[in-house]
Amino acid sequence: MLQPLPGRADGALRVASWNIRKCLGVDRRRDPDRTLRVIAATGADIVALQESDRRLGPRPAALPASLIAAGSIFRPLPLGQSAVSLGWHGNALLVRPEIELLDVHRLDLPSFEPRGAVSADLQRGRDRFRVVGLHLGLRGADRLRQLGRLVDWLDRQPPLPTLILGDFNEWAPDAPLLPLAPGFRVLAPGHSFHARLRLAPLDRIALSDRFSVTAQGMMDQGEAARASDHLPIWADLRIAR
Repeated sequence: MLQPLPGRADGALRVASWNIRKCLGVDRRRDPDRTLRVIAATGADIVALQESDRRLGPRPAALPASLIAAGSIFRPLPLGQSAVSLGWHGNALLVRPEIELLDVHRLDLPSFEPRGAVSADLQRGRDRFRVVGLHLGLRGADRLRQLGRLVDWLDRQPPLPTLILGDFNEWAPDAPLLPLAPGFRVLAPGHSFHARLRLAPLDRIALSDRFSVTAQGMMDQGEAARASDHLPIWADLRIAR
């Protein structure tokens, strides 16, 4: 069973982020249907996924787009690294039907190992905003370089309220993440890794100054606690006009 998330205030934008570990659970079962049930249970408008594709060959999707279409209201944004991939370096973005896609970008990030980020300019009603999904590297120096590259890129884009969602791979709860200062505040809604041991807040959400937070949390019950070695995080937001 899945523990339902609390209801959100009228008009709030709910976002979620989850490293789905290629749909491999802590019980060693690879179960894309279970992964999709947890994603649907977030009730989010936008979901950033990490490790959504296999690593070898053409990097086929661990969570196929056909399954998403048949089993949920979400649609994946066109980010695939190949014809059979869901995302770019495993980073995927799912949105509800009412979210309009304005533009999309794929970024390579400097690292000892292949890493990337995805960015989408979106519109919901009158609100336009940007969402970035990423999975940072294992080494601290790489993470700082990757965030620096991302911020440099964002500074060259048309200005929009911006969210950065993903697996930051940062164990220290109070890590300054200096490349994001002063333009972003960083939320760490819970110790999302490891799903069984709750060791560190690896999964985070960075927000530019036009966003305010009405609620935030982590899904840590039922299938959400078994479907990956990470737990999904979420936040309800408002955008100041």
